[in-house]
Amino acid sequence: MLMRTDPFREMDRIVQQLSGASGTWSKPSVMPMDAYRDGDEYVIVFDLPGVSPEAIDIDVERNMLTVKAERRPRARGEAVQMELSERPLGVFSRQIMLADTLDTEHIEAACEAGVLTLRIPIAERAKPRKIAVGGASGRQQIAG
Repeated sequence: MLMRTDPFREMDRIVQQLSGASGTWSKPSVMPMDAYRDGDEYVIVFDLPGVSPEAIDIDVERNMLTVKAERRPRARGEAVQMELSERPLGVFSRQIMLADTLDTEHIEAACEAGVLTLRIPIAERAKPRKIAVGGASGRQQIAG
């Protein structure tokens, strides 16, 4: 049996439930994420502990990336009596506007140990390139 040593934690949980701050199936809550550039890729990492890869839905429409995940209650036997429940259940959602410089046609997604990692390549047209300078007699074309 777990002993509750922090009475304010329980009050915080009740306030979150009453105010709708925790996610429900009708009102998703936000999932924490990190985003960074790694060479020629843009990487977005989401924390989704306890969410199976089958419960993750990733959509891209134009430049809008939408990630939804659902943490469902675990099946428990009739003899199980819940003593403490602090992990939120329900739907988690995040929408991110992607820059035009990203290649949304080649997004790779992997989920390992409760961490969803998306790798989005930088589009070829957005990569740095050299421009040759021609003399007065002629023009030079920009090489990609």
